[in-house]
Amino acid sequence: MIAFIQGKVAAYGADWVILDNQGIGWRIAYPHTDEISLNQEVRIYTYMHITENDVALYGFSSQEEQDLFIRLIAVKGLGPKTAMNMLGKSSMNNIIAAVEQGNVSALKALPGVGAKTASQIVLDLKGKLIQVPSASSKSEAVSYPPEISDALEGLKNLGYKGAEINSAAKAMSEKPGLTSQQYLKMGLQFLMKQKLGG
Repeated sequence: MIAFIQGKVAAYGADWVILDNQGIGWRIAYPHTDEISLNQEVRIYTYMHITENDVALYGFSSQEEQDLFIRLIAVKGLGPKTAMNMLGKSSMNNIIAAVEQGNVSALKALPGVGAKTASQIVLDLKGKLIQVPSASSKSEAVSYPPEISDALEGLKNLGYKGAEINSAAKAMSEKPGLTSQQYLKMGLQFLMKQKLGG
C-alpha cells in the first residue's frame, strides 16, 4: 500500500490532482483541491482501491482523514466514491461528531448517503472513531513535547478554546526546555495579556 505521495501539483480539477513525483505523474482522487495550487509541493496520504475493473488512488490531507475514510468504506453499502464525496462536502470533525451523536439526518444530508446507509454508519462506527481536536488540520499535524501537551490539556480543562490554545502553543514552543507547570503558567500569562489587548 502506498501510504503517501509527496510531489509538485502538475494539474488538478474539482475532485482530482496529478502529483509529479520524480517524473511520474500520479492521478489521485482528492476532496480538497480548493486548498492547493499549481507547482505547489504537497504531501498527500493515499489509499489504493483495487477492483476487478479498476485501480484508483484516493488522497487525504492527513493520516486522521485517511483513517476515517478506511473506516467509512468498511461500512456495508458505502463505497470509496461516496466516502470521498462525504469528505469533500463536510469536514472530518463534523462527520465524526454526527456519528458520535447518532445524528442520522446530518449524515443523510451528505451526497450519496441515504437513510439506510446513514443509520448503518452510526450503527457500525459510533464509539469507534478517534476524537479529533477542533483545531484546523494544519495545527493538528503539529506535534508538541509532552510538557507542552500537558500544559495545553490544562488550558483546555480551564475552558480555553481551540484558537486561544493554538496561539499559546506557538508561544510555548518558542521556549523549549520548561516543565509542564512552567508552560501552563506561561500560557495563562500569555492569554491574559492577549485579553487585555497586548
